[in-house]
Amino acid sequence: MTVPLRAAFYLRVSTARQAEHDVSIPDQKRQGEAYCAARGYELVETYVEPGASATNDRRPEFLRMIEAGTSKPAPFDIVIVHSFSRFFRDHFELEFYVRKLAKNGVRLVSITQEMGEDPMHVMMRQIMALFDEYQSKENAKHVLRALKENARQGFWNGSLPPIGYRIVAAEQRGAKVKKKLEIDPLHADTVRLIYRLALEGDGTSGPTGVKNIAAYLNQHRIFTRDGGRWGIGQVHRILNAADLYRSA
Repeated sequence: MTVPLRAAFYLRVSTARQAEHDVSIPDQKRQGEAYCAARGYELVETYVEPGASATNDRRPEFLRMIEAGTSKPAPFDIVIVHSFSRFFRDHFELEFYVRKLAKNGVRLVSITQEMGEDPMHVMMRQIMALFDEYQSKENAKHVLRALKENARQGFWNGSLPPIGYRIVAAEQRGAKVKKKLEIDPLHADTVRLIYRLALEGDGTSGPTGVKNIAAYLNQHRIFTRDGGRWGIGQVHRILNAADLYRSA
């Protein structure tokens, strides 16, 4: 009786938005399970990495999988991915980890890009990885260009606004809502107080340092935006924002 190959399945999307418009985690999972069933593989482990880029290995589930795949004995014989770009978008790193797993008898298998182990297929995998890396870098350039243009037009790119501001809808462009920052009346006075303390003090002494500003706010029960206590870092970021603005 032939012992079935044990498979680990690695699923990844870069962002929540990609999960909606690209190959989602549930879709990858469905295809992977069908792939294993069709080939008689025993699926022993699934590693799910939501919202992580494949341009580096700073991915907890990826590293956990590599650690398992390089342990002796390995708990699985193959690592299955939807495509090689799910595993890595850097061709050097992809080959490094493919070889690291291979030294322990573990193969990397792609559902949509099936390859053999002969030199021709290895070269094809490397070429695909080069294209994936190129596409990733091109996409990053386009995103950065779009973000810069959005900011140049006065719209907000971020998610959480600086303390003292709030996000408001400014303009509708097709299905997209452009957003801007406006002063948040709930927290604007706190920001003004922080700057006044830093420049003039509380009236009993000269300019106040960051540590003493945080202590002053906490003593007077002036809470952060989240309703918590002030720390040195939070005060420093508010004061540092003015220097960043002046140097922009």
